[in-house]
Parts: sequence; structure tokens; C-alpha cells
Amino acid sequence: MNPIQPHEIELTGRWIVEGERVRSDATCERVKWLMQSCLVKLAYSRAGGGWETLYRDPNDGRLWELTYPQGEMHEGGPPRLAHLTPEQAAEKYDGVVVCR
Repeated sequence: MNPIQPHEIELTGRWIVEGERVRSDATCERVKWLMQSCLVKLAYSRAGGGWETLYRDPNDGRLWELTYPQGEMHEGGPPRLAHLTPEQAAEKYDGVVVCR
């Protein structure tokens, strides 16, 4: 798997339906790997009920938010990682100050 590249600003997974089976696409698997192996968890959004989480990439200091935009689906649907500015993160995550 590859770490997040400098040009990337969003990674949105999809679920693929194959007959009666549903499986994660490669982006879902990459997001899962990034969360477990690369990114540092910083905070949960209280307003998001714990379904929105702020991470930092220790390689470049950029901030990433994990969300599940299709929350009506089973288990919240496929994940999405999106880059946030420090200002966006501080506003959404109760004034969390994020340092590199």
C-alpha cells in the first residue's frame, strides 16, 4: 500500500455489489490501512457522534478527516478521508490546536 501522496486531497471508497455479496474497493482498503499504519488519531467530532475523526499524517503534517458520507448504509457505508486545513480542524474539533 502507498502512503498519502502530496497531490492527494480526498480518498473516497466505494462498495462493489457482486450478486448478493458486497465488497470494499481498493480505496476502502487503502483508507483502512492508512488509519492503522500511517495516520495519527487526534480527535473525534462530538457533533458527529464519533463518526468523524481527525488524523494527522506524520510524514507531512497534513490533517485528514475520516467520515462516512453514506451514513444511512450498513456500518456507515464506505469511508472517506479528506484533507482539512488547520483552521477547519480547529473550528470543527472544538478548538483543537494542531501542531506539526
